[in-house]
Amino acid sequence: MSRKGMPRFEDETIGVIGLGYVGLPVALAFGRAYEHVVGFDVNPQRIAELKAGYDRTHEVGSESLANTTVHFTHDPKDLEGLSFYVVTVPTPIYPNRQPDLRPLEAASRTVGRALRKLEWKPEGPLVVYESTVYPGLTEEFCAPILEEVSGLVRGRDFKLGYSPERINPGDKEHTLERTVKVVAGEDAEALERVARAYGRIVEAGVFRARSIQVAEAAKVIENTQRDLNIALMNELALIFDRMGIRTRDVLDAASTKWNFLRFEPGLVGGHCIGVDPYYLTAKAESLGYHPQVILAGRRINDGMGVFVAQKLIKLLIAQDIPVKRARVAILGLTFKENIPDIRNSRVPDIVTELRAFGIDPLITDPRANPEEVQKEYGLTLVPIETISQMDAIIVAVAHKEYRNLSQAELKRLLRENGILLDVKSIFAPESIPGSFLYWSL
Repeated sequence: MSRKGMPRFEDETIGVIGLGYVGLPVALAFGRAYEHVVGFDVNPQRIAELKAGYDRTHEVGSESLANTTVHFTHDPKDLEGLSFYVVTVPTPIYPNRQPDLRPLEAASRTVGRALRKLEWKPEGPLVVYESTVYPGLTEEFCAPILEEVSGLVRGRDFKLGYSPERINPGDKEHTLERTVKVVAGEDAEALERVARAYGRIVEAGVFRARSIQVAEAAKVIENTQRDLNIALMNELALIFDRMGIRTRDVLDAASTKWNFLRFEPGLVGGHCIGVDPYYLTAKAESLGYHPQVILAGRRINDGMGVFVAQKLIKLLIAQDIPVKRARVAILGLTFKENIPDIRNSRVPDIVTELRAFGIDPLITDPRANPEEVQKEYGLTLVPIETISQMDAIIVAVAHKEYRNLSQAELKRLLRENGILLDVKSIFAPESIPGSFLYWSL
């Protein structure tokens, strides 16, 4: 590339691979700082939507897409010859809870085919991974693929970096720009390049990790720590339920102490908390260590969907409502409130368990895409307007639409003496009509 085509801030041309919850905000942020930014995704429909000003994740508004200079593409050739690549593809797990590295491998091969020696940049291109992985994976798994496909030598012809993503879907306060960015590089020169690039888009600044492995480990324990804290709350909720104590009331009381860390019980899904710990445990087991605390927390959290379903069965029996073919509706399917992301949702666990008892629940969600739900889980969403006079309702996700349900709306949804099962404790018990049996986790 000629000097005429150099970026506004003199030293990088950027390529972002993967335009989901993580990659799109990253691409747009770089687009505000650099002249030449390419946003790549393998999904042609996703690219068409972004070019039309629509983001299906609802993380980015149409105005931001309309004003960006980022070149959105699904053609890998548009990535050739850039100087700074950022890989933001997902890192899922297989059904046996082992790391599924296929997206990471595919992205590495795509970047490998695009890498070139750069006349205008003697130090060569730099490849930064943001995907959450176990310590060592970037250098042990991704780097060899880059070398194999490109024919270039790491450390001589190109450099490697890592900067773990910290995107929190639906959070408009802790955005990319407002959250300190951990950066790492394979050597001092690579580290400074990564720090300089991200320093121009992250107002909160950057933290230079001592190594790529340290940065990888920092990311994976962020989510593991949160997973364990929620697991503790879930286990306490199981205990308090046997005592007839509402967990929310206990947390309200305990939270008055200055150093109490408040976490809420509930269904733990999504692409981070419910997945990332398995990357760490898989690596630990490969080294001959069997994690106990981490896996115990995972077992508790993975079992909460079944517990909720079985609790409903007990409540139906207590209300003298025939279990088989009971009319049940589930409100919410996304993995957390107020977002459309359905990845690793634990609500299907509730559905599967209820079906084992002869109950085929109706499911509604104002945020989820019905086609994606059908494709991913084989489940059909129905409009909430079609739900009325059910034997029981499970409020599984704390969408604001459900928080705002009036008593009149609840009475339409649920029959007299019906059961309102409030997984996230979004309702105050005293606000529930006395004709209902109310239970919360």
